[in-house]
Amino acid sequence: MVKIIADSTCDLSQELLDRYDIAVLPLHVLLGEKEYYDGVTVTPGDIFEWSEKNKKEPKTSAPTLEEAVALFRPYVGEGREIVSFSIAETMSSSGNIMRMAARELDAIKLISVVDSANLSTGMGLLVLEAAIMAQNGSSAAQIEERMKELKPRVRASFVVDTLMYLYRGGRCGGLTALSGGALKLHPKITVSDGKMHPGKRYRGNMRRVVMDYAHDLEEQLKTAQPDRVFITHSGCSPEMVNEVRAYLESLHIFREILETTAGGVVSCHCGPGTLGILFISK
Repeated sequence: MVKIIADSTCDLSQELLDRYDIAVLPLHVLLGEKEYYDGVTVTPGDIFEWSEKNKKEPKTSAPTLEEAVALFRPYVGEGREIVSFSIAETMSSSGNIMRMAARELDAIKLISVVDSANLSTGMGLLVLEAAIMAQNGSSAAQIEERMKELKPRVRASFVVDTLMYLYRGGRCGGLTALSGGALKLHPKITVSDGKMHPGKRYRGNMRRVVMDYAHDLEEQLKTAQPDRVFITHSGCSPEMVNEVRAYLESLHIFREILETTAGGVVSCHCGPGTLGILFISK
């Protein structure tokens, strides 16, 4: 069976990783001079606490070649095909590290690397589709071809409680021109073609913002694949998440509504209180 691997920005829960036999290659999170493994030795809470205390933005970096080689080697030794997913290559060299590992192991014919052109569960949606195909006996070539079809149909967006993390990190084009007052707004951030783009700007308390954002997605949600939708957030209250879930349930579109917490890499760049609704269109 094809082995599915993803870097840690896929933001899939441990339950999903176990259910679909997905292995994870952690990116690195840098808090000052100290380096951690995303989802292994650092949590989003640790990141927010450090950033607030030090008034600095956390940083991230790709896995090392040695780490990728060590993860791939056992599956290569078994002669298994591997399909490995990376965060958008416009955002990290994670995918390039995976390709280098394939060459290092002399396993280019066994290892396929998919640039998700996305992040968080925008990438996670593709990873799950690939893992289901693998469990159903598809080859690596079939999975890779299917991913080409699905990538442009991923709909990934979110609203943020604070713009400071995106603003400091320079990760979202168009934010650098915002004034200090504008930083109090809550823009919708859409991910497409491997980049983050600011969109509609919401005002008011975050609970209202999140529900306005959810309702604005309704027409897109009606054209979604019904398999699953993600509610992905970085530390939002259970009440807020449950309200979004109830709204999605009321639409009677999705067979599965999955909640997951954004991992360390995404939290570094988007900050606390971020919430997104992510799905694949038909």
